[in-house]
Amino acid sequence: MKMILALGLGVIMLVSVPACKKKEQKPVPQAQQTTFVHGMPVSKGETKVIVPEGVKGRWAAVKIVVEDKSTRKAQEFTVNLNSEFKIPDSGLRVFVGEFLPDFKMDVGSITSASNNPNNPAVGIRVLEGDKQIFPEQGKQWGWLYSRFPMIHPFEHPKYGLTLKEGIKKG
Repeated sequence: MKMILALGLGVIMLVSVPACKKKEQKPVPQAQQTTFVHGMPVSKGETKVIVPEGVKGRWAAVKIVVEDKSTRKAQEFTVNLNSEFKIPDSGLRVFVGEFLPDFKMDVGSITSASNNPNNPAVGIRVLEGDKQIFPEQGKQWGWLYSRFPMIHPFEHPKYGLTLKEGIKKG
């Protein structure tokens, strides 16, 4: 009896539910599509790195830790800003750009909120042979963050790179 009642209710529900028609979705015009970075809209143009006057010239180098994932050994390198270094016994070259002690990102720009190391970050570019592998092709800089190393990390099957700290001039 319960089974007949359940089947009857099921048939009534199927018959009484109107056929649903999917709404046609119109494609969004290209001009309205927006890219978001950390929840902020960013234009397709080049993001500018702006080193404030209070930061410019006050930092000389950074300490970068290179981990060999196969041996689990880490080696620390002090690298001057706006220079290049080769990771020993590898085909990797690391270009070190600007150091921002208090990294801050706004729409279209990356800068430092102060000269205090509240959110230290360094811009890098990594080449394996002649091919840029970090950041992705088309971008000038990838960023290493000392306090948040897992945000957009450098990913490689054999090597890991992390920012330890910035080194002040003088």
